[in-house]
Amino acid sequence: LQVVESGGGLVQAGESLRLTCSASGFEDSGFEFYTTRIAWFRQAPGMEREGIAFIGISSGHTNYANSVRGRFTISRKNPENAVSLEMNSLKPEDTAVYYCAIDLPPYGTSLWYETGAWDRWGPGTQVTVSS
Repeated sequence: LQVVESGGGLVQAGESLRLTCSASGFEDSGFEFYTTRIAWFRQAPGMEREGIAFIGISSGHTNYANSVRGRFTISRKNPENAVSLEMNSLKPEDTAVYYCAIDLPPYGTSLWYETGAWDRWGPGTQVTVSS
């Protein structure tokens, strides 16, 4: 079971970009996509990995970091086993490697924005916002 990010690139400040997190390998895992939780993190050079958005696949519940709230939207990409991150009004400070992560049941007690809460990570996709 794995997740892979796609959709990164170079954009100018104020523009939009959509990232996709695709999950696969459920057939032999014993898990179903609808039971999972997905989060997006990002890591800029020299900085810690920051949790920016979360979605519970079955509940649809979402949460965001203050740094992206109102600009970014996380949503399920039906009917695929995938989640999108729509990023609007991008700023140069949004430049980072963006990672998606998946949490499988049973869920732990860590908070969603803590890296330790997540079971699998994608390899990351670079987002660069020029001024």
